[in-house]
Order: sequence, then C-alpha cells, then structure tokens
Amino acid sequence: MIIFNFIMSNIFEGKKILITGGTGSLGTALTKKLLGLNIDTIRIFSRNESKQIEMESKFNDERIRYFLGDIRDYDRLVRAVENIDIVFHTAALKHVPKIEYNPFEAIKTNVIGSQNVINACLHENVEKVIAIGTDKAVSPLNTYGATKLLMEKLFVTANNFMDPEKHRTKFISVRYGNVFGSSGSVIPLFLEQIKKVKKITITDPKMTRFSVTMDDALDFILNATNSGRGSEIFVPKMRAYNIMDLKNALCDLFENTNVEITGIRPGEKLHEILINEDEIRYSWEHNNMYFITNPLYPLFHVNNIKDAYNGIKKLENVKYYSSDKVERIPKAELKEMIKKIIHDTNNKE
Repeated sequence: MIIFNFIMSNIFEGKKILITGGTGSLGTALTKKLLGLNIDTIRIFSRNESKQIEMESKFNDERIRYFLGDIRDYDRLVRAVENIDIVFHTAALKHVPKIEYNPFEAIKTNVIGSQNVINACLHENVEKVIAIGTDKAVSPLNTYGATKLLMEKLFVTANNFMDPEKHRTKFISVRYGNVFGSSGSVIPLFLEQIKKVKKITITDPKMTRFSVTMDDALDFILNATNSGRGSEIFVPKMRAYNIMDLKNALCDLFENTNVEITGIRPGEKLHEILINEDEIRYSWEHNNMYFITNPLYPLFHVNNIKDAYNGIKKLENVKYYSSDKVERIPKAELKEMIKKIIHDTNNKE
C-alpha cells in the first residue's frame, strides 16, 4: 500500500483550529485525528444542527466547540475564525447531479463561500488555511468540478496580493481522488444495490478511479499543511482501481450478483486526472507528494524554490498524472478494503 506517513511536528501543538463543513465525513475524521495531536481547540463550523448534536455526543470532548453557520455568511465566518491559527476548508456542495440542476447554488457555496473564507482569514490574520480540493477540478466536465477549480484558483492566488508585513496568512490547496468507501462514493452505492436488487450498475468497464483510504487522506492533508509555504496545490502519489476489478471483488464476496452496463453519464470521465498536461510544467516531487506551483508567486521562481524545499525535484518525463497510468490496486486488496468498510458500517449501526 502507498502510505503517507504523517511527519510528526509541533505545528499543531497548542493550536486553535477551525474546520468548515466539520460535520461531514472528512471533517469528522479530521477532528478525531487532530484531537490526538495536542491541539488547544477545534471549532466545528457547519449549518447542520442535527449532525452537530450527533458529533457532540460521539466525541464528548471539551476542546471542541460547535458553531452553526454557513460559509455564504461572511460576518458569521469572521466571528468563527476569531483567534484561530489554522483553518481546514472542507465545506462544499458536491452532489454532481444536484449541482447540475442548481448550478448557481454551487457557485454561491463553492466559489463565493470560499472567497468569504479567504477574506475572513485575512481579516483575522489566520496562520494557515488549507482548502480541500478534488480531482474533479482538473479539466472539469461538470459544474461541481468547475466550481472546485475556481476555489483552487482563489486560494493559490490569494497569496499574491496581500501585504506580508500585515498578514501572516498562507493559503494552500490539496487535491486528491476518491476516499474509498466514503459517503457518496461508489462502494456504498454498490453495497446498497446488492442489498436491494442483487445487481450493480457500471457505466463503462474500462473506467479507472484514483482511490485512497481515509487514514492516508488525513496524513496527506496534515503533511501538506506542515510542508506548505503558501500558494501550492499538493497532490498525493496515489494508486487506482479498474471498475471491473472492483466488480469482481464484490462478486467474490457476494455470490449471484449481476452487473448492468449503463454507459457513461454526462459530465463523467473515463479516467480521472490529478495533474494535467499544462500543470506538469509547474509541478515538483516532494517526499510522497507532488505539488503544483503558482508561477506568479515569487517563492516559486527557479532561483528560490529549491532553497525553500529540501530534496525536491522537477516532475519530468510525464505527460499527465492520470488514473490509467498509475499502479493498480489488486483485487485481493480491494476485497479486504470492502470487508473493512462493511465491518465499520455494521459497528456504527
């Protein structure tokens, strides 16, 4: 397995942290991880009061504070980030079909809401702000991907125009593929289909997808936070699976499962890309990650960048970083990953 070993650092010790969209699956997992790093406080900022109540009952930790609010509301954000050191921006609308039907709602949350986060963090002089991106932002084919691309652009360029003598804030973006088994991903969908009708639907047998476990995603995010100097887009080194390998793993676990091929849906890609052909020119390799630089930011001029990062090397002889060009996750390992998801789900119920 590819593991993003978290580099232990005192960057989080004693820090006050805010997580937008903190009641989501990533926000909840990130909260659990951060509680083990001797932080001072975590503020959960979300608009879902019932999930806040559930989360409060689950953690029962006096270091967590819960703020009801929406990132569309700038004034509420300013209040939420007061005296905060690090912000993880995970809040987003991300259900692709719903966003296609309601595109401006996604713009108001994923784009305007993200600019509100940037402005509020500058106002309160937050130390670091990390935006959680997606592979859907690369050469996007749907509205969700387009809004997340704009979010990335806002974050990596926010460092360009601020006065460093007035603001200490560093804006960083991370971009990765599907978290295996997370809410809204294909595994819960397939398991529900098998439970109901003993049949799974596949759009194209050649399809591949990047995939990472939640634990590895968390370590990657924290490593990027630790390494980031501002204005980077960090991308993990990831493996991928072919949809038919996943289907075969499920059929081994659940006998008499049928398959229906439905054809690729509008806005869906055959293979996912994490770094496109144009971005490769500005991409570097650093430990278990790549990062894409902002050519307008002075730190990333050729004479400066190697002094800022130890042991980096230019990403060369690669046309683009795509899910059909990386190491495949074998069927046997996919089966074990599915078993773990089933086990974890049963323990929650």
